[in-house]
Amino acid sequence: MLRNMIASVRESGERGATAIEYALIAALIAVAAIVAMQTVGTELTNTFTEVSDTLAGDEAATPTPSPTP
Repeated sequence: MLRNMIASVRESGERGATAIEYALIAALIAVAAIVAMQTVGTELTNTFTEVSDTLAGDEAATPTPSPTP
């Protein structure tokens, strides 16, 4: 009976340790994803700003013709 209790405690302890390991892995993946998304977001913002500035510069240099009535 004592052996069964000890075995039961060991098994539940291992399950708890495994759950903690999976939680740590999930947290690490989440942190990596956040960092990657922030980097991509910053680069994307810079790209859209550059495109916007280029288009604004082109429109100022070549005015669009006004429609004829």
